[in-house]
Amino acid sequence: MIRCTLLHFIAQTIIFSFCYAKSNPPSGFISLFNGVNLDGWWGAKTEDPSAWKNLSPAKYFLKWQASLKNIHTHWTVEDGVLVNDGHGLFLTTEKNFGDFELRLEYKTFPNADSGVYLRGVPQVQIWDTTKEGGKWKYGADKGSGGLWNNGSPSVPGRDPLVHADKPFGEWNQLNIKMTGDRVTVNLNQKLVVNDSPLMNYWDRRTPVNKRKPLISKGPIQLQTHGGEIRWKNIFLKEISKSSSNNKIDSKAFSTIFNGKDFSGWSGAVKSYEVTDSALQCKPGKGGTLYTNKRYRDFWVKLDIKIPAGGNNGLALRYPGKGDPAYMGMCELQVLDDMHPRHSMLDPRQYHGSAYGMAPAMQGYLKPVGEWNQQEVIVKGSEVSVFLNSKMILNTDLSKTKDFMGNKKYPGRLLKEGHFGFAGHGDSVAFKNVRILEFN
Repeated sequence: MIRCTLLHFIAQTIIFSFCYAKSNPPSGFISLFNGVNLDGWWGAKTEDPSAWKNLSPAKYFLKWQASLKNIHTHWTVEDGVLVNDGHGLFLTTEKNFGDFELRLEYKTFPNADSGVYLRGVPQVQIWDTTKEGGKWKYGADKGSGGLWNNGSPSVPGRDPLVHADKPFGEWNQLNIKMTGDRVTVNLNQKLVVNDSPLMNYWDRRTPVNKRKPLISKGPIQLQTHGGEIRWKNIFLKEISKSSSNNKIDSKAFSTIFNGKDFSGWSGAVKSYEVTDSALQCKPGKGGTLYTNKRYRDFWVKLDIKIPAGGNNGLALRYPGKGDPAYMGMCELQVLDDMHPRHSMLDPRQYHGSAYGMAPAMQGYLKPVGEWNQQEVIVKGSEVSVFLNSKMILNTDLSKTKDFMGNKKYPGRLLKEGHFGFAGHGDSVAFKNVRILEFN
């Protein structure tokens, strides 16, 4: 009996391959939905795909077979469009994908709460964004397209950059690019998530420094519950590892250091120099170099190179005078924290820490002399730091009660200020400094 059903399973897979060829996707893409039936799909819920991927072929087949009755109850095809009634298992591709670009169109109705799982990981969120939908307390008022399960609102990608949803009854165009754990989402030709890491939902309770990476391959899932949703033109292009490494920042970010001089900067200008298009603190010099412009909520991306034992800092919401660690919102440590000269550090002095207030995870700096990629997101009183694509800090400074040395940090609740660099006498260098202001 198992032999016969396995042959049927293989036959279904062959049909699935032919269905890909029948559609007319864009050049380089395949069609995941043939416009006729549910061939090539099965049903799964919110569950770690690693579990069923490790099943024996016979046990996996039984799980696959049991799901078909459910999806054929709640999913239908009408005039080339996939229709879900708001219930049942999520439509799940039989094939697993690694790095890819996914294009699809969807149409929502009142009370719809849906999403697209990437490699079986939740999710690119799709909302009923109206007040009547009752989900504003969860962030639905901000629009669809965000990586909603990424955690708190301060984590990059969790909420969309702009509200780009079309009204009920109109087709929305979703374009998702995933390389490694990084995801970029465009909704109706508007950038809503910009190269943000997708958090591993299946290991979300583990400390950041011990969290498992995302699985390298998994299915695309169309999640739905709460209301009818329709889908069409579901196309996917697999991306090779060599091409997926070529990342280009969106124009949404503005360059704030031109690589030539200190135009647009004030403060300790004479303590810094420009070398090979990088901004660098002069040895033995210090002070705070800061932007002329002031910022409220923002996202900064930059590259950092630290010499052996080097020390500097990122000044957040700096008022323009005083020590940024105390008078600004905070100074994020930039430090070779593994050097012997720093062996007696308080954890709130590690690289990426909000100095004296909140400790960052240690161990993600590249070897001395190499460029590190760092991102800092500031929203309200929350600060998140990603170092070389790993989250090392996610904290709300308004809730900090234990301060290093029992000192006061009067600037930590500032709502606006300059962005800058706090030099401490070492030749720490910065380049590719870009910033995105949030509305």
